[in-house]
Amino acid sequence: MEGLALETKISCTLDYVSLGLKDPSTDYLGKPRVLSLLSSVLERSVEKNENMLRTSETKDVITIFHGLRAPSLSIQQYIDRIFKYSSCSPSCFVIAQIYVDRFIQQTNLHLTSLNVHRLLITSVMVAAKFMDDAFFNNAYYARVGGIATSELNELEMKFLFDVDFQLHVSVQTFKKYCSALKKEAPCGLIERPILACGIKDSCSSKDDSICAQSISR
Repeated sequence: MEGLALETKISCTLDYVSLGLKDPSTDYLGKPRVLSLLSSVLERSVEKNENMLRTSETKDVITIFHGLRAPSLSIQQYIDRIFKYSSCSPSCFVIAQIYVDRFIQQTNLHLTSLNVHRLLITSVMVAAKFMDDAFFNNAYYARVGGIATSELNELEMKFLFDVDFQLHVSVQTFKKYCSALKKEAPCGLIERPILACGIKDSCSSKDDSICAQSISR
């Protein structure tokens, strides 16, 4: 039994390291691997759901997280932007995925290109508030996500009530999601635009092409 427990502990530690959650472990762009792996999971889910909705008579559940048009930023670009400017821990993105899954289970919503961005900024913000010792206020996260503060406040309340304020994540659940993300590795209705800038010094980097555009819906 002790051998099995030790093997499990080592396996989980290796998962954390490979995702960039425990020690510095990054992709070729210098970002925690969890960001690209989560992006891959979400992109595949969006593609699957949108194909299903197109080919069946199933109607999506419309919520305040839906926009009229898909934003110009890809899921990967949006996740990278949130990580760059929010300064939240990489673990928050795993927690955010768990929260989004809980939200979907409670609302029967289908994850699509019309709602994934708002769900991302809301779930990461909630995760940072619950998990991290330091975090920004809603106004800052709104600028990071390219939406109005009043809208993010409304999204946060809707999100919390729909998950019934169940924000605690057990160690077992966290490990399960980390293991699933590791397997993703190659070796394993709002008409106004969502502005992607507005953060002090956020557009100063020439490499940050995201700041040169806006998220419109």
